[in-house]
Amino acid sequence: MKTLKMMIEDDFATSMGIEVMTICSGYAKLRMKVTEKHLNAGGVCHGGAIFTLADLAFAAAVDSHLKLTLSLNAMITYLKAAKPGYVYAEAVEVSNHEKIPYVEVSVRDEAGELIARLISSGYRKREDMDVSGLM
Repeated sequence: MKTLKMMIEDDFATSMGIEVMTICSGYAKLRMKVTEKHLNAGGVCHGGAIFTLADLAFAAAVDSHLKLTLSLNAMITYLKAAKPGYVYAEAVEVSNHEKIPYVEVSVRDEAGELIARLISSGYRKREDMDVSGLM
């Protein structure tokens, strides 16, 4: 399968320090190094940064089928504060419906502690994604 790495490495993701680790059918694992720029006034990682990482993992997992999929909804629950160091988002497509896929994303710190959990569904478009030149 052709790589989808470039599809989610947009300027915003790159500026956040998000990296693709693995993408395969219905699955993705990404990471982000939490640095000073990610911290909120309380000295922990901003929730928006965690959400962005989880949302991009969702996108990588659903787009792994090479059909453009747009998010319909997303709900995140924050369970623990993330501090400087790597955080990992692992997305698993629980339902690969032809139109409405459903994905669960776990965000964990370097010690494996659960930081946040995102559940999301999307709308899968009919047209194929253009992946020419991405290999």
